[in-house]
Amino acid sequence: MKSFIAYVAGILIFLSNAGFVRNSNFNLTGIWRGVFSSNNYKIPFNFQIKADGTVYFLNAEEKFPSGKAKIIGDSLFIPLDPFDNELAFSIRGNSLQGILRKQDGSGSPIPVEAEKGKKIRFENIAGTVNSNITGTYDITFKSTVGADEKAVGLFIQNGNQLRATFLRVTGDSRYLEGVVSGNEFYLSSFIGSSPVYYHGVVSSDHKLSGESVFARGTQSFLGDPNEEATLPDAFGLTYLKEGYHSLSFSFPDVNGKLISLSDDKYKNKVVIITITGSWCPNCIDEASFLAPWYIKNKSRGVEAIAIHYERKTDSAFTAKAISRFRKKYDIRYDQVIGGLADKQKVASSLPALNTFLAFPTTIFIDKKGNVAKIHTGYSGPATGKHYQEFQKEFNETVDSLLQQ
Repeated sequence: MKSFIAYVAGILIFLSNAGFVRNSNFNLTGIWRGVFSSNNYKIPFNFQIKADGTVYFLNAEEKFPSGKAKIIGDSLFIPLDPFDNELAFSIRGNSLQGILRKQDGSGSPIPVEAEKGKKIRFENIAGTVNSNITGTYDITFKSTVGADEKAVGLFIQNGNQLRATFLRVTGDSRYLEGVVSGNEFYLSSFIGSSPVYYHGVVSSDHKLSGESVFARGTQSFLGDPNEEATLPDAFGLTYLKEGYHSLSFSFPDVNGKLISLSDDKYKNKVVIITITGSWCPNCIDEASFLAPWYIKNKSRGVEAIAIHYERKTDSAFTAKAISRFRKKYDIRYDQVIGGLADKQKVASSLPALNTFLAFPTTIFIDKKGNVAKIHTGYSGPATGKHYQEFQKEFNETVDSLLQQ
């Protein structure tokens, strides 16, 4: 009888904690330092587990919320829903041993371990600081199979602490955090997709050289200090083919309802089209901006449509991914399913476009239904003044179209 009562009590505790099971043997709340083992590199990251089980990934000034952790037996599971991933750990007191894997078990898992109470990301790297690399840099990411990629590097150094991001045509690398030691620097980031790591060397004339490490491999880069470093105009990269003036599509929402720009809802309205995906970190940043912006500006005669291209096209997966995305960011504009997250498939499904380069891409439609502007990529909050400039230009574009 006593064992039965204990069993029922355990079930009630499980339910009352909404998926985060408190166990007297494991006190997991607090700050953790994790380390991925990927491509023969050790990639550190930090995260926090709150008392209710909510997990936050910590990168520079950002606390990126993940799903709620679950304890099952002596195992800890952290869902990384936007990226269809999860962290699965075996609990060993104040340490964790496990893997980063796809939720459906596909792909190759990445080994990871973590220790509680450790806040210093690059804890084994120390030494004197020989230079300050704060500033803006022309960056070239080298390629062995095609053209090199140009980027802009933004670095802020305080003592030996370093924060950075890289702006590319396709979007920025979000919040990177690390250290400077001697004439070397180290940066990393993780929010649930794949871990990212940068290691570089600073020369006597402040030039940079190094490599970036991702789950898919490594890439070398070079950097030259240049406070005027810029990328090509984001409004000049994607445009309509000759003879086209408007964008034509008819895509279903998660309920199967076809949505088109010719629908009455969009007539005589300024319409923002975003080509996006729930798996895309820069798209997450865009949704964080666009969703509240739309709520504030809808009454001015503005509408928006998010065309989603997801990693799978079966209806159950896309409905789950898009609905989850909608709830998380309080999206109140229409979301439709464009197809598979593949740049060539995006281009073929929207044949009026000359090309497709980046998720997200934002298309501004005037009140007559014609394409007014197309913005490729996204510069998010980690880019500082570039993010402020984007917001300013976004609002000026909409204001101008509303006055026409």
